[in-house]
Amino acid sequence: MWSTFCLGVAGLVVMWISNWIRRWRNPKCDGVLPPGSMGFPLIGETLRLINPSYSLDLHPFIKKRLQRYGPIFRTSIVGRPAVISADPEFNNFLFQQEGRLVELYYLDTFSKIFALEGESRTNEFGAVHKYVRSIYLNHFGAERIKGKLLPQIEEVVNKTLREWSTQASVEIKHAASVLVLDYSAKQIISYDAEKSPVSLSEMYTKIGKGFLSFPLNIPGTAYNQCLKDQKKTIAMLRDMLKERRASPETNRGDLLDQISRDMNKEKFLSEDFIVHMIFGGFFATFESISTVLALALMLLAEHPAVLEEMIIEHETILKNREDPNSSLMWDEYKSMTFTLQVISETLRLASIAPGVVRKALKDIPVKGFTIPKGWAIMMVTSTLHLSPNTFNNPLKFNPWRWKDLDSHVISKNFMPFGGGVRQCAGAEYSRAFMATFFHVLLTKYKYSLIKVGNITRDPILGFGKGIHIKFSEKS
Repeated sequence: MWSTFCLGVAGLVVMWISNWIRRWRNPKCDGVLPPGSMGFPLIGETLRLINPSYSLDLHPFIKKRLQRYGPIFRTSIVGRPAVISADPEFNNFLFQQEGRLVELYYLDTFSKIFALEGESRTNEFGAVHKYVRSIYLNHFGAERIKGKLLPQIEEVVNKTLREWSTQASVEIKHAASVLVLDYSAKQIISYDAEKSPVSLSEMYTKIGKGFLSFPLNIPGTAYNQCLKDQKKTIAMLRDMLKERRASPETNRGDLLDQISRDMNKEKFLSEDFIVHMIFGGFFATFESISTVLALALMLLAEHPAVLEEMIIEHETILKNREDPNSSLMWDEYKSMTFTLQVISETLRLASIAPGVVRKALKDIPVKGFTIPKGWAIMMVTSTLHLSPNTFNNPLKFNPWRWKDLDSHVISKNFMPFGGGVRQCAGAEYSRAFMATFFHVLLTKYKYSLIKVGNITRDPILGFGKGIHIKFSEKS
């Protein structure tokens, strides 16, 4: 009797598990789901997505499924059902539907690190997003760059390159991360890297190593350590905000000053909202600009004709100045036609993240399929950047291609800073920072590659063991 009972229980368990797996593989949908696979229960196809590839090409996870299923397919990432779209028309449509059909969304790993606990304000659309975009543009937008930041960036790049030139070699991705983060943090919270007891660059380097790992929050995992470092950084930012609130008469002129004053006017500006907003802003600058700079320096060293044309452009700027020792001016930055083409070409090839993620607020019909309410939608903008229909020989580094591309074609097929109303407010700042870096480098220094690690995508762009560069002053 006991053995019969055990067999009966085991049979029920097997039936329950079989039914659970069947429902996992065939999610409910009031319509026809896009083709694809949900992968294994709970983990979905996450391991395949984070498995590194070693090319600037699309990550194999995405490329193989596009070839098999077409431009729109379903999957599951970290246990969440998702649709991945490489359809330009549909993606452009979704960018315009923010707050109506879709909202900003983070997968588990991102949400616990970047979003507010117990709140969903990072997803709110309208006044909140308008305010956040406005305050960042106020401190990093074109007018601020033109009036104040450009000479400051030139000064800090001059100082940094002098230091780098005294070293045997520099791992450029990490070194550029420190440069960009320290300067950006100075504008946001008046951070002084030389006096601060906390190294923001070290903290964000450790966070960056864990935020794309599988979200297994147990001691010893990369994700667990990432969360610990995130909490330390949040605590530091919270203490700084409280200090500003306690001394409103102190005026540093940074973003934290403005936002702490605005807390009296905007109800949504809670302490939690502010510190998480600043935390995310740091991470955005830390990763993006440094990665593109590192890739650009590697590609330029491998393409001497491109490097030579850039050098000529920057030396011409110096020759045309009345005072050769004057600071870089806005008009000079805007005259860097070829340099900006090099930056665009590097951004196109880098496609640092594979895409942007939104969440369906209601069932969304698309080309005979239905994306169910609540599902994540990853819009893979990198497929646009590597499409042979727009960019001939798309994996080739060719800055000259931008001379012949129509502005309308570019607007629809080039989205390195996102699209729609959530286009990155720091787009001009990123370009200006990189252009200024190249201006100082190419007029005062020379460099050579010492050691280059493998390019990796997991799926974020990285450089394996790094790109090691020797900098030296021009004689």
